[in-house]
Formats: sequence, C-alpha cells, structure tokens
Amino acid sequence: MTFVLLLLAACGNKNSAEKSEAVDSREKLKVYASVYPVYDFVNKIGGDKIELTSVIPNGEEPHGWEPNQKLLKELESADVFVYSGAGLESWVEKVTESVENKDLKFVEASKGVELIANTHDHDHEHEAVEHNHENHNNNEATEHEHEHEHDHGAYDPHVWLSPIRAIKELENITMALSEADLENADYYKENLAKYSEEFKKVDEEYKAKLATVPNKIIVVSHEAYGYLVADYGLEQIGITGIEAETEPDAKTMKEIIQLVKEKNINTIFTEELLDTKIADTISSETGAKTVRLNPLEGLSGEEVKNGDDYVSVMRANLDKLVEALS
Repeated sequence: MTFVLLLLAACGNKNSAEKSEAVDSREKLKVYASVYPVYDFVNKIGGDKIELTSVIPNGEEPHGWEPNQKLLKELESADVFVYSGAGLESWVEKVTESVENKDLKFVEASKGVELIANTHDHDHEHEAVEHNHENHNNNEATEHEHEHEHDHGAYDPHVWLSPIRAIKELENITMALSEADLENADYYKENLAKYSEEFKKVDEEYKAKLATVPNKIIVVSHEAYGYLVADYGLEQIGITGIEAETEPDAKTMKEIIQLVKEKNINTIFTEELLDTKIADTISSETGAKTVRLNPLEGLSGEEVKNGDDYVSVMRANLDKLVEALS
C-alpha cells in the first residue's frame, strides 16, 4: 500500500513539473504590426512578453505598399496582426481572405477613434491652396465605429499625429494583447497606464508651445497633419494630398508660391520618405528654407541610430514647428 501511494505521489510530482515546464517554455505571443507608429505602440504595450515583427520595412512609404507571399506565409503561425486602419492599409481585407490561420486575431488600432474626413477634391487632387484657409477646422472629425473595409482615402489615416487619439490606439492594442494572452494582461495594462501618461504630457507640451506662436500656417510635403493641426489650432497647406501619390500642377504650384510670399512663411516642411524636388523649387522661388518634419510613417536612418521612438520624434517635430511659426 505504501509503495502504491509513493508511486502515485511521484507521478503527481512529475505531472506538476511537466505543467510548470510547459508554462515556463511557453512561446511568446507572435505579433505583427503594419506601419511604424503601430509597431512602436505595440512594442510599448507588449514589451518583452511578445515577439514583434514589423510588416512594412522601415524606409518604405506606406501609401500604396502591398504585402508579399512571404508575409502571408508568416501570418499562418502568428497570433495577432495589428494594423492602423482608417483606410491606410487598403490591402488588409485581401490578407484576411488569403490567410488560412483561423486563430489569427486582426486588430484595427484606430477603431473607435474620432476620424477626420478627407475633404481633398479627388477630381482636382492638388488644389491645396484653394481649400478654405479662413476656416481650417472645417474638416470636422466624425465619430465612426469603423471596420477594415473603409474606402481608401475617405479619411485621413494619420491618426497617431494626435497624441490624445493615439492613446485610444494604445487602449485597443492593450485589449487585444490581453485577450490573446490572459497571463500577462496585468503587465499590458501597466504599460498602457505608463504610456498614456507620457502621451498626455506630449499633448500638453504641444498645447502650451503652439498656443503662443504668431503664425498658424504650415506648408508640408503631403497632407499628413490633419489631426495635429485640428488639435492645436494650426492650418496645413499640402504640396500633395493625403496619399502623396502625384505632383501638383502648375496652377497649384503658383498658388502655393504666392501664399508663401504673402504670408511670409519661412519654412517648407519636407519628409524623409518623399522626394523633395517640388519643395526645393518652392524654396528657391520664395526664399523659404526646407526642414524635415517626420509624419512618423517611418524613421530616418539617423533616428534609428539614435534610438528614437514615437515620443522623441513628436517632441523633435514640436521644436521644429515652434521655430518655424515664431
């Protein structure tokens, strides 16, 4: 009898050890993130509890990017796929239909965010100057419980350039990771609280510093800054529209040059991922200097080298905006 009890006890200890070992060796949650800001937000929330892969390579312009077979194959063994949404990744629906992994959770980071409609006239893609300068807040944000079947271009997808709206993205990411990995839910929620506070600080810095600048118009490579200008009382004039796909015509160029001269605008903001040829032409015609402003669709080589992230780039952008508008 004693022998049987000892044998049962030994088996019980063995089973417990095996279960413990299984937990300890459990694979990390495999998460894929589409565009850079989403990657950074997922990294902030997931930390060392997840295995994170960036989908769109750094240095590639996300507008018009398309997934390849390599990505589709990798997603067959993934747990979570996070994309920005609001029409930025028009290819997501194609991915959901192609991937056979039924356990893969698709997460739209911008779901529930107040979106700003793209009021750019698609029949006259570059009439940037003629859009109601006197009433730059006419792009009223519309609360939209949106799914990934947004019409591409119906909304401004650059949600992350509003730190307050970006907090909602952090919340959506936290919820998704917590549901997929209950064991580490508290860890994800702690990170949400930490970074939400940091994003709120960035928002307060923008409000305080931009409230007092005498000039309110920024000329930019493409109209990526709708949320930023809506939050902080500025106006953007885009050399190209939201999707940055075509060049302005001669009429639009003339109007932009005239506006820069009339308003004494001293800076034309360019981007790392876009050709500066048109901005350079406007600069030479007006005497305004060109300065890189990062809409955070990716990081420059220098920013990667410096270990920059969403927060540090947003603060660097703020310094450049204040200098240009003062």
